[in-house]
Amino acid sequence: MQVLPTLVLGCLLVLPTAAPAPAQQGERYTLAGEEVAIYNLAGALTVEPGTGSVVVELTRGGADAAKLTVERGEVDGREALRVRYPDQTIVYPVLGAGSSTTLRVREDGTFGDGRGWHHDDDDDHDQDRGRKTKITGDGQGLRAHADVKVRMPTGYRVSVYLAAGKVSIANVNGELMVDGHSAEVTSSGTKGTLVLDVGSGDVKVTGAEGTLDVDTGSGSVEVSGFTGDELGIDTGSGGVTGSQVTAKEIHIDTGSGDIELTAVNAPVLALETGSGSVGADLRGPVKDLSVETGSGNISVRAPASLAAEVELETASGGIETDFALQVTRHSRDHVIGQIGAGTARVAIETGSGDIRLLKSSN
Repeated sequence: MQVLPTLVLGCLLVLPTAAPAPAQQGERYTLAGEEVAIYNLAGALTVEPGTGSVVVELTRGGADAAKLTVERGEVDGREALRVRYPDQTIVYPVLGAGSSTTLRVREDGTFGDGRGWHHDDDDDHDQDRGRKTKITGDGQGLRAHADVKVRMPTGYRVSVYLAAGKVSIANVNGELMVDGHSAEVTSSGTKGTLVLDVGSGDVKVTGAEGTLDVDTGSGSVEVSGFTGDELGIDTGSGGVTGSQVTAKEIHIDTGSGDIELTAVNAPVLALETGSGSVGADLRGPVKDLSVETGSGNISVRAPASLAAEVELETASGGIETDFALQVTRHSRDHVIGQIGAGTARVAIETGSGDIRLLKSSN
């Protein structure tokens, strides 16, 4: 009897091969005018140099990506692009399980501008401020987001509004404003005016030239290699660090957090924290220096050529200086005097902590 060979082919012929998920197609929009605005609730934001007009490249993501719509038109005198989300709960897994943020979105899809971040009331809809919208890392809701790349020509004015995601900026030259509700921001190599307004999230800026203004509700701020006219940093809660910074004026204010500056050259310098230590290494001439903390030590190193009217005050702590100080008033916690010709002004105060005003070794 002849034995026929057994062929095992059924599983290969019967079971179809699963088709790969289709890749999301990018969309490209050109915005007319030298002043434009872009609004998007969830996704990654990238801002890079461009030529001609402002170009927005948008890539949708998430199971419900097809439900997003893109609208264009004038908003507050600017050509604007708005990514519209047809739901009040948006699931954006990048936030992480258990994380969420809430804001108000107006009927035209805009938010921010200092008017849309309120979420401390029970009214789900207010005609002026918009409807409450929640973005969460997990749970039920619209699973959609849009990653946005903005190509910004030199000299243009661009404002970008992002509720949740990450922001990356590189080598743009012009006037850029980023308004983020819950977003981490990194920026490098910018020229012109850079304004970063973040509700919560860390900010890191390197190699900026011109004017830099950073405002965060909660998050650390790090600035390095800045050169320009004015540097302003205001954070409700978070530490501030700066290195290799040169400016005509520097103003730093944090509600709670340490301030640490190294290799700083600024004739006008104002540093204030509600609670935290302050350290400043000054490398250039001083015209007006003001340092204040509610609780924490203060250490300032200034050039040996410093000539200033000086006032040092601590409610609880010691005072130390190695400058030749001509004392005009002295008590345990308060010293007023003059260094050299007294042409500048130095005022240092802490509610609780030590004060050190020392000569820089550089």
